[in-house]
Amino acid sequence: MESVVDDHDLVASSRVEGTPVFDRRAVKIGSIRSLMISKTTGVVSHAVLSFGGIFGVGARACPLAWDQLRFDAGLGGYLLPYTREEIEAVPYMVVDPKDRPHEAPEPVYRHWDQFL
Repeated sequence: MESVVDDHDLVASSRVEGTPVFDRRAVKIGSIRSLMISKTTGVVSHAVLSFGGIFGVGARACPLAWDQLRFDAGLGGYLLPYTREEIEAVPYMVVDPKDRPHEAPEPVYRHWDQFL
C-alpha cells in the first residue's frame, strides 16, 4: 500500500476500493469492494463491504453508510463502530464477480434504519 498523504482529505475512489475494513476491535473483516456515488449530488452514499468467501468466490456484500467508516492510518484501513459478529448478522447480497453493485435490497435498509 502506498503511503498516506495527510495534507488533504481527498482520495481517489480507486485507492479506496480494496482497502481493508476493521471492526471496532481492530479485527479485519473484509475490504471495500466499491463506492456508491449519487449521480445527482456527487456524494458518496455508501461503501460496499466484501467479506467471506475464498478469493472472491462466495463472498458476501454489505452496504455500509459512508459516514460510519473512519480511516485509521495506523491500521491502513477503515474502522467501523461495530463488531465482526454484528456485521455478519446484517442482511447481505451475494457477490457475483460479473455483477456490479446497485441498489441494496430492502432488508438491508431496514436493518440499518435501527441504528440511525
